[in-house]
Amino acid sequence: MIPSDNLNHMSRRDILQKVGSGFGMLSLAGMLSAADAAPSSVLAQTPHFKPKAKRVIFLFMSGGPSQVDTFDPKPMLQKFAGQRPKEADIRTASKTMGLLPSPVKFFKAGKSGIPVAEHLSKTAEHIDDMAIIRSMHTDFPNHAPALCMMNLGTLTPTRPSLGSWLTYGLGSENQNLPGFIALCPGKPVVGPKLWGSAFLPGKHQATHINNKDLTPEKMIPFLKNDVLSSNEQKRQLDLVQAINKQHLQPRAGDNELETRIKSMEMAYRMQFAATDAFDISREPEKLQEAYGKSEFSKACLLARRLSERGVRFVQVYYGNRQPWDTHSNHDKSNERLCKDIDQPVAQLMTDLKQRGLLDETLIVWGGEFGRTPTAQGGINGRDHNPYGFCMWLAGGGIKGGTIHGESDDFGFRAMQDKVHVHDLHATILHLMGIDHERLTYHYSGRNFRLTDVAGEVVQNIIARSC
Repeated sequence: MIPSDNLNHMSRRDILQKVGSGFGMLSLAGMLSAADAAPSSVLAQTPHFKPKAKRVIFLFMSGGPSQVDTFDPKPMLQKFAGQRPKEADIRTASKTMGLLPSPVKFFKAGKSGIPVAEHLSKTAEHIDDMAIIRSMHTDFPNHAPALCMMNLGTLTPTRPSLGSWLTYGLGSENQNLPGFIALCPGKPVVGPKLWGSAFLPGKHQATHINNKDLTPEKMIPFLKNDVLSSNEQKRQLDLVQAINKQHLQPRAGDNELETRIKSMEMAYRMQFAATDAFDISREPEKLQEAYGKSEFSKACLLARRLSERGVRFVQVYYGNRQPWDTHSNHDKSNERLCKDIDQPVAQLMTDLKQRGLLDETLIVWGGEFGRTPTAQGGINGRDHNPYGFCMWLAGGGIKGGTIHGESDDFGFRAMQDKVHVHDLHATILHLMGIDHERLTYHYSGRNFRLTDVAGEVVQNIIARSC
């Protein structure tokens, strides 16, 4: 440790060389609290009204699951198989052929009797806690803009993500863990901008965890300082704080600098919290088996551990790139994908309920769009369909056993009680106690918000007590 009375006689370069390996893990708490937001921004930090949900787990099916093979059965596809009705004249990524019947059998689940695909039989056990939206629609039939719309509320990767807006508005429940974590075993098509903070303060972007290998040391490399003890790091903290306070004075509002320092601050705190939170091996073996052993199964278990420790927004991306993009071999791929998510999704809901957490945790399931009821070529494929698809929500504030909206007889377009992505975002914010029109950030001469100039809360799926 360098004596403080020698500080004035040494260059910064000398000091940083002395600090050495401990620098990246030093806490710089409290230095930037006054500079977190622009003065004219509307920062909530407390809800606008009483929330029902405290946190969100978004199970994101990258590529776009088929609505007619999961939660929106269409018997008319069988009756008119191979034909091409006028409804099929929609803009798609590739040329499509005639109507393609679904081989999936549906059964009525729960007390509500909502039809669910046979490959999702375990998830169906929780149907009375779920609200199925059959009338989702978005603005573009290609992956990149549709991914941006679902994650950022716009077609281009230039805006803050849903999770960033939530942590900006509500802060974090656990100061020793990030408020927003993206679990993705690789990268989706657009990449990290899907969980970025754009013009919001950088601390609101997600911490990306590659959950390909769930060994804590692999997910978060260099988490521990093997050279210095906690007391030694604290002593160095005092020195580095003094240096950084001096360095920041003429640079107020430098978002990149503030983000870098906040990242180091979080890294120091995570030494003590993340070792426990990210280690699913600490769960009983029986519970691990209940979730399953697949990559997605382990991610769902990790999401529960993070959520119960106060992480505000956990987004679980299914697989690398876009596994649900079934342009060929659709029937077999859909069956495999559904069976792979069925057990872990069901167990996640069971686990949260048993711990008394489901009522305050909002679960969202879906992809960037759906798939066409028509065949793509002669290869048993379904193309992208942004005009009508399904998503479901469960848990905090949701009126379970509910179907909202309808699509046409074949599943091409949302027809009744349509729900745009802006409406979905407004509803998620509402359940978290935020008025989507009031949560804004002043940037580039105007106020921005997640829902732009649109969005209406879908009241029909919200429990009356909310």
